[in-house]
Amino acid sequence: MNDFAGKVALVTGAGRGIGRAIALGLAHRRAAVAVLDLDEASATETASAIDKSGGTAFSARLDIADEESVETAVGRTVTTFGRLDVAVNNAAVPSTGQELIEMTATAWERVIAVNLTGTFFSMKHEIPHLVRAGGGAIVNVASNGGLYAIPHAPAYVASKHGVVGLTKTAAIDYASRHVRINAVAPAITRTAMFDQVAVGTDMASQQETATPLGRLARPEEIAEATIWLASDQSSYVTGVVLSVDGGRRA
Repeated sequence: MNDFAGKVALVTGAGRGIGRAIALGLAHRRAAVAVLDLDEASATETASAIDKSGGTAFSARLDIADEESVETAVGRTVTTFGRLDVAVNNAAVPSTGQELIEMTATAWERVIAVNLTGTFFSMKHEIPHLVRAGGGAIVNVASNGGLYAIPHAPAYVASKHGVVGLTKTAAIDYASRHVRINAVAPAITRTAMFDQVAVGTDMASQQETATPLGRLARPEEIAEATIWLASDQSSYVTGVVLSVDGGRRA
């Protein structure tokens, strides 16, 4: 099992779904975890679950589209735990489900601000602390929408392609300072949010049919891939985008 004893991790969008699974998985492996989410109540729930299981965590509200909020949350993590070794940038907003010509500038800018610029803000304020700690790992949660097109999702696909490019460029720039930067690219995952969107439709069965493994991913499966990329077991891996999609890309 990957061991993060003595290490400090932060996870954005950790209040529910994939982010929550990642935070719980890191805590289970003995990392101290900063649980950050726009929904402070959900972040508190995740941190409480970690505390009850014998782990160490604190929670805070984070709006990744606001650079000041990002700087404050990252700084609070370091103040609370003394260092930063791992950062998982998971927070994002979903597709609006609109074709390009249907989108307003406001809708476009919101998706880009959160998914792409928010990832930029996060890395901008995480990397200096990782360097001060002697190195560390960042994992950005992209999407299979960062690797190929998804119909009716122009802003989402553009933002996630941007995250992929940002990940690769930062990986090259900071490799000499012992900061490894990778991304995971999940396909649709069975979260509470997906179930809410899919209720009353055949979306789940369509996605399962299109997936060679014949089912949707569980959040814990995405978390396992993410945690591996953040661990010392992937010590020679940087600049990689790991598709976790049940064979869909193939």
